[in-house]
Order: sequence, then C-alpha cells, then structure tokens
Amino acid sequence: MKLWRKLFRLIWNSVVGKLWATIILLVAFVLLILGVFLLRYIDVAFSEPKQVQLLYVVVGIIGFLLSTLLAFFLSTKIQQPLLQLKKAADSISQGNYKMRVEIRSSDEIGELGKTFNRMTDELDRLIHDLSHEKEQLSRILRSMGDAVMSFDADGQIILTNPPGEKLIGRWAEVDKTWRKEEDGEPNLQEVPAPLRDSFDTVIEEGKEIFEKLQVQNSVWSLMMAPLRSEGVTRGAVAVIRDVTEEHMLDKMRRDLLANISHEIRTPLSMLQGYSEALLDDIPTTPEERNELVQIIYDESLRMGRLVADLLDLTRMEAGHTELHLQSVDLQSVIVRVHRKFLVYAKDREVELRVNLSPEPLTVEEADIDRIEQILTNLLDNAFRYTPPGKSITIAAQPIVQNSSRFIQIKVIDEGKGIPSEDVPYVFERFYKADKARKREATGGGTGLGLAIVQNLVQLHRGRIQVESTVGAGTTFTLLLPVEAASSVHAPN
Repeated sequence: MKLWRKLFRLIWNSVVGKLWATIILLVAFVLLILGVFLLRYIDVAFSEPKQVQLLYVVVGIIGFLLSTLLAFFLSTKIQQPLLQLKKAADSISQGNYKMRVEIRSSDEIGELGKTFNRMTDELDRLIHDLSHEKEQLSRILRSMGDAVMSFDADGQIILTNPPGEKLIGRWAEVDKTWRKEEDGEPNLQEVPAPLRDSFDTVIEEGKEIFEKLQVQNSVWSLMMAPLRSEGVTRGAVAVIRDVTEEHMLDKMRRDLLANISHEIRTPLSMLQGYSEALLDDIPTTPEERNELVQIIYDESLRMGRLVADLLDLTRMEAGHTELHLQSVDLQSVIVRVHRKFLVYAKDREVELRVNLSPEPLTVEEADIDRIEQILTNLLDNAFRYTPPGKSITIAAQPIVQNSSRFIQIKVIDEGKGIPSEDVPYVFERFYKADKARKREATGGGTGLGLAIVQNLVQLHRGRIQVESTVGAGTTFTLLLPVEAASSVHAPN
C-alpha cells in the first residue's frame, strides 16, 4: 500500500504524471460518452456479451496507448525546455553567468526562456559591475598609505588593507591579553588593543569619532565610523594615519617659538631698561654712561647673532644652503682656528692645545668657511663650560672605517661635563643641560651653535657624536669623508 502511495505521489508531483493522468481521464471520459451513445447499437452489432466485453477491453487498451503516446509527446515538448531551464539555473548558481537557454518555440515556454535569458543578462551585467567596483575598491585600499580596518559588531576583523595588516602585527605586542595561554600566539583577528575603547564608543553611541592615539613612541590619527544596516550598527570602519612626524614638527615649532621668545626676552629687557636709564640721566659719571652703552651694544650684537644663527639654521634644514666644495687642508684650518682662540684662552686662563697627526689631513670636497664655523662653534661651546686652570685640546688624525677613509677631529675639554640623560639632546635648538644656567650678558651663546654644527656636518656627509662624563669633561668627535661624494660610503 505504501509503495502505491509513493508511486502515486511521484507521478502526481511531476509534470509528465499530471499530464498523463489528465489525458487518461480525458480519453476515459470521451470513451464513456461514446459508449453511452453507442450502447443502443451494441445489441444489433454484437449478439454475445463476451464480444461486448472484448470490445470494451480493446477500446480501453487502444485509448490507454493513444493517451500515453500523446502524453509523452506533449511532455517532451514541455519537459525538455524546463529541463534546460533547470540546467541553466544550476549552472548560474555555480557562478557561470554566461549560460543561456535555447529558444525553440514562441509559446509560453519560449517566452519563459526569453525572460530567463534577459534575467541572466541583467544578472551577468550586475555581477560584472559589482566585481569591477570591488576590484576598484580593493585597488584603492591597497594603494592607500593609511591603514584601513573594518570590524563587525563583535569586534572581529572583516577587511583590512596591507598597511592595516602591518599595523595589526606591529600592535600585536602591545596588549598581553592578545596572547593565548596555550600557545602564546597573538590573536590578530580582533580589534587591536589601542582601538578597543574607541570601537566600544562607536558601537554604543553610533557616532563617528576623531582622535589621536599615542602607542609606544608613535602618534596616530584615528577616524572611526559606524557601519549601519536598517538602522542597526553592525560594525565599524577605522582609518588610521601615522602622524608622528607631524606631531614632532608641531612640537618643535611650539618649542622653537617658546625658546625664541625666552631667548629674546632677556636682551630686549636689558636694552629697554638701560635705554630708559640713559634717557632718565640715571648715570652720573661718563664711566657709568659708557658702561650702560657697552651693555646695550653687546646685547644688540647678541640679538644679531641669534637672528643670524636662526636664519642660517633654517636655511640648512630647508636644504637651501650652498656649499662651495673644494679640496681643503684641515691642518691649516685647525691651526688658524687655534691661533684665533689663543688670546681668548689666555684671558680665560684656559690652556688651548693642538695635537695633529703628521699624516696629511686633506679632504677632497669641503667648504672651508663652513669647516671653520664648525670648529669655532665647538671651541666656543668648550670655552663656555671649561673653568680656569683647565685645558682644551684639538686633535686630528686620518682613520679608516668600512673600507673608507675619514679625517677624525676631536675637541676635548676638561669642563664640568654633561649628565648622561642630557647627552642625546645636546644638538637640539636652545637645549640647556644646566636648566638653572643663565647666559652671560656679554659673549653669551645663542643656544644654536651645536644645532648648526650638526647640520653642517651632515651637509658634508659626515657624522658627529659626543661623549661626556660629569666633572671630567666632554669630547666631541667629528668624522669627515676624505673621498668625494661619488666614491665615499656613509659612516656607521
């Protein structure tokens, strides 16, 4: 019984079964009508009941065969286009959007095939447009210098570009909770630790946020916006840019303005104060008046040096300084600078020594005026912090590093030295190792000498470093390449 039910359901659920059953019922109905009309003539043509039964059997078999043949014929006409449509639909579901069905008739099934082909054309065009837009978006993301990350509502990473992947790996060591206890591997599929608070805020409030993050020694600009669908926040997208350099430049600008205002305030106050004293005839003797005039003159010279050094340093850092390169004998330059400072050293009761190698101290490309300026600034700095009774030494000799020849010049003083925590900053503008120190009213430095020295040394493709011990003195070591730029390697 169950087998017959399954067979009946199978036949009835198929187009062929339904069509065949319909035709059989139609034929049976026709035969029944014919039998009713012909019943009155059966007794005339057939004399025995068995002949009548045989007639009905033959007519039934002929009707069954005719209906079955008609059903299969019609089903073939209907089933084949439907099977083609099914096959085409399966092919499209697997990604073959070029699949089309063959139109064999102009009836409803033919119209269905045409509609299917038009739908497939539109679907193919839509998929092509989507793929093109996706490829464009992918190229844009890959070409962006900023890191882009997309997260779902649970904080899992959905999409990121190459800079974003590098940033995730860079931040992987920031949060210890990223490491799994069993294997110690960082989880790189979650919101990075520095972005978690911002991500939670965006998901909860559904608003864009703009802020700066400081991670280790870097500063990052963050823009994070929610991803909405039907009014529900389903994730967030973050655009992150490294603004460390901009942050440092902005800080340098603020520090420079603060330092300049601080450095200029003192001489301006002194100029104003002593000028008012002269206008009010406060000095009563010519000696007092001359002393005030001398102070005003010295402070004006100091302000002039400050402005000149600032302009010089600004041009160097902007790359506008031109060097008049030529072959230079450093020995003659050192001897000239030594001779220039001898009188000053005698007045300060400081011994100025020179220790030069007997070997040639010649460089092929250097600006002799700038080299003299470097040595002058280094000696001026050494004299400022060397007390009477001590000595300053200028030493020079040729050395070889990384198969390249250099001239090494050292300026060694026996001053009070620089604390180790201040050594990395001595070449910054206006930096003072002794925060309590005030510049002298006359002959004081501008606070830019060492910064100028560093820039000039770099323009000569050289290197300068400082070593200092508190209470023992400071040594500045300068390396200048002997060969021209085409044949020298930068020192390590």
